[in-house]
Amino acid sequence: MLKSIFPYLVLILAVICGTASNSFANSANGFTKLIPSIYSIITIILCMYLLSQVMKFLPVGITYATFAGLCIIGTSFVGIIKFSQIPSVSTIIGLMLIVSGVLIVNLLGNDQI
Repeated sequence: MLKSIFPYLVLILAVICGTASNSFANSANGFTKLIPSIYSIITIILCMYLLSQVMKFLPVGITYATFAGLCIIGTSFVGIIKFSQIPSVSTIIGLMLIVSGVLIVNLLGNDQI
């Protein structure tokens, strides 16, 4: 069972790193601030490494669809909490559709993408 959960645990770490990188990139102000720029670079490199490890176990389509969807959701939450960016109703509906898509791909999707 641990082998089947392992790729998803690594994928969650990749999502955390990707979301952190997006947050640091926003704080870097177009990469004009040194420290957030360095953090953004480090976390995106770590994120890509973790994704490459996940792709040893899961198909690339499933991996990236899940990663992208969850990063969008995570980055949206960071925007709300850290940057006081309140989403509109249509944005919330769109985010819920992304979550639905991630669930469908992972729970009902065919692993042969």
